[in-house]
Amino acid sequence: MSKRTERVNSLVQKELAQIIAKEIEFPIDILATLTRIETSFDLANAKVYIAVLPPEKAKWAVGVLNKMVYTLQKTLNKRLRIRPIPKIMFVEEKQTFEAAKIEGLLREIKEDEIID
Repeated sequence: MSKRTERVNSLVQKELAQIIAKEIEFPIDILATLTRIETSFDLANAKVYIAVLPPEKAKWAVGVLNKMVYTLQKTLNKRLRIRPIPKIMFVEEKQTFEAAKIEGLLREIKEDEIID
């Protein structure tokens, strides 16, 4: 990944997180976090990964964000002074939850070894 792509990812993530916090009101029982952004090499497209708690509500939350993508993109375009601004698409973050599951299993194994 080039330095420019890294900077664009960082900038888009920062601005988009602020926009989502102001523009979207999720129900009180849902916590949605923007975890990372993967921008294409040509900076035309960006996958925005969203982690949602509880995980059962993830598809719903990502669906809401994708329905509002036009409005969010428009606000992002006004805020950023870079060209091209990547076209955003929201995706459910699965790596975070997989890592948490693995960490939990490793913790259990370690505790079992201490007990035995």
